Amino acid sequence: MATIVALHAHPDDEITLTGGTLAKLALAGHRTVIVVACDGHMEQFEGAIAPRLLELRASAAILGVARVEHLGYADSGHGPILYPNPPGRTLFVRATPDEAAQRLASILSEERADLLLSYDRNGGYGHRDHIRVHEVGLLAAKMAGIPRVLNATLPRELLQRLTTPARLLGYDATEIRDGYTPRADITHRIDVGAFAAQRMSALAEHRTILEGQSRFGRIARTLRRIPAPIQTRIFRWEWFAEEGLRPETSGPLPDILIRPNTS
Repeated sequence: MATIVALHAHPDDEITLTGGTLAKLALAGHRTVIVVACDGHMEQFEGAIAPRLLELRASAAILGVARVEHLGYADSGHGPILYPNPPGRTLFVRATPDEAAQRLASILSEERADLLLSYDRNGGYGHRDHIRVHEVGLLAAKMAGIPRVLNATLPRELLQRLTTPARLLGYDATEIRDGYTPRADITHRIDVGAFAAQRMSALAEHRTILEGQSRFGRIARTLRRIPAPIQTRIFRWEWFAEEGLRPETSGPLPDILIRPNTS
């Protein structure tokens, strides 16, 4: 069996693009590990462990993930303003890519990982922490000698169609329309419809987001109210673009993860 490490920017990101894939791989007997760059907070928090990291651990357990690690950084926030570092912590984008990559490479080497799941070069919709995840993931894979990196993404054309009504109503959907990955560059499409309910259960553990007023929080609350059969259809697929792989030579992800690292 193989070991798969998924690098994410913040707690709750593990659900969005890789939740079904991680659950599917864990059920198949592979070892799955989540590494999150940021603790999900831009401010101080009470307690020794960030509340959102505790929520991440509960979410990961539902997905069958064997290990959760935090690279030690604070959330950099999204938008034009980059706020000061909170006391005793550094915003992820203020850390050098080499420093963060060394931390991740240490985990990859310890786990003898066969595959790293990361983000596409656009960071999906352009969040600064997500873009930095892509940069750090590539550096760390090179440092640790990980031969394969799959960038979690969505088909750009699909999002362009979905955001057309919002654009016609005057909402700025530029970040989404110009982000993610063109369909022609996507190498893997994973059928994870059977894991929709498991993903929703994992999402329910992220109470800080679900009870907040962020845009993602509002979207998450709406998704959880959708009837289960429709959720299965909406969340049927997850997409990846493998670094250095031509799309026409790719295969389904579970079929190419059965060769564990023997070095």
